[in-house]
Amino acid sequence: MYLTHKMKQIRYLHIEFDEEIEGREIPAFRGGIIQKAGQENVLFHNHLNGNKYLYSYPLIQYKTLRRRPVIICLDEAVDEIHHFFEQTDWSFKIGERLLDMKIRDLRLKRFNLQVWQTQFHYFIRNWLALNSRNYNTFMKLEGVAEQIEFLEKILKGNILSFAKGIDWTIDKPLECTITHYQEPRKVLFKRTPLMAFSVEFQTNVFLPDHIGLGKGASHGFGTVMLLKKKN
Repeated sequence: MYLTHKMKQIRYLHIEFDEEIEGREIPAFRGGIIQKAGQENVLFHNHLNGNKYLYSYPLIQYKTLRRRPVIICLDEAVDEIHHFFEQTDWSFKIGERLLDMKIRDLRLKRFNLQVWQTQFHYFIRNWLALNSRNYNTFMKLEGVAEQIEFLEKILKGNILSFAKGIDWTIDKPLECTITHYQEPRKVLFKRTPLMAFSVEFQTNVFLPDHIGLGKGASHGFGTVMLLKKKN
C-alpha cells in the first residue's frame, strides 16, 4: 500500500448510548440532543438565523447502529460536543419514552485521510443519492449498467463534498466503483418520499467508519461501513 499524495489528519469521536431506538426516531433523537446542547450551537443542526441553512458537510451526525443511538463528531465538532456533555441531565423524551442516554461506548480516534494506490471496500446504507435535478435523469436511463455508472459519479461527488467539508483537498484522481447494486427502496426524509440505495463500492480514498455521505447525512442516511477483505 503506497501513499500517493499529502495526508489530512482528522479527529473522530464515536458516541454510542445505552438505549434502543428505531431508524424513524433519529429526527427525534437529533432534536433531543440539539435541545440539550442549545440552538445557538450551529454545528449541532446547521441552521443559521431565520430560515437560512449552513450548506456544508455536517460535522455532527446522528444515526443508529445495531438499534443503538449514535453521534459521530468530526474535527472541530469533537470540541463542540461539550455543549451536550456539560448538561447535568442528558435524558429526554421520544414520544412517551424517556431516554436515559447513558454512554455505552465512546471512542476518540485520529484518522489519516489520503489517496492510496490500493482499493478500500465499503457498504453504504440508505444512501439518498438523487435530488430533484438528477432524479429525472436517472429514471430515463436504460438498464442497470447505465444507472450504476450514473450513481458512481454522484458517489464520487459526495466523497469530494466530504473532503471539502473537512478542509481536505484531494489533488489526485479519485476512483469509485460500485461492486454490488441493490434495487432502491422508498424512504421518508423530512416527510418527502425519496429513493434510498444500499450498495457496496470500492474507492482509493480511506473513509472513516460510519460517516454519512449524500443527502441526509446528519440524519443517519448514507452511512458508510468498511468491509473486511475476504480470504
